[in-house]
Amino acid sequence: MDGTFVDLTAFKGKTILIVNTATKCGYTPQYKGLEELYLKYKDEGFVILDFPCNQFLHQAPGEDKEIHDFCTLKYKTTFPQFSKIKVNGKEADPLYKELTDKKSRFGGRIAWNFTKFLINREGEVVGRYEPPVKPEEIAFDIETFLKKK
Repeated sequence: MDGTFVDLTAFKGKTILIVNTATKCGYTPQYKGLEELYLKYKDEGFVILDFPCNQFLHQAPGEDKEIHDFCTLKYKTTFPQFSKIKVNGKEADPLYKELTDKKSRFGGRIAWNFTKFLINREGEVVGRYEPPVKPEEIAFDIETFLKKK
């Protein structure tokens, strides 16, 4: 979130939920459910990686600090949040280029904010959930992959 490069190998061995977010979106209240999932499962090796994205109708306005302050004050988020990125197109972040690679079972263009990717402990994408899917609706899948060690 402060612009420092983060090597994602720091999350090796964890079950990860990667989400592109926005603070002015109809799905923004999902931050509450995301935080609840994080608090429930973080001690079992689960982490949420939050990547704000302003590509969809400019629904993530402001600087990184403003976005972070909004999330921590309004939704009390404590999971890792990164700097604003692009998830589609030539300027897409390399992580999202990998996640959306059409060769991947879960690839394809990101349609909107709050698209979620579930990554197992081995670093494999094991689920993709489109924006209308609420965080609490994927708790079973998270539990399933947390149990697989």
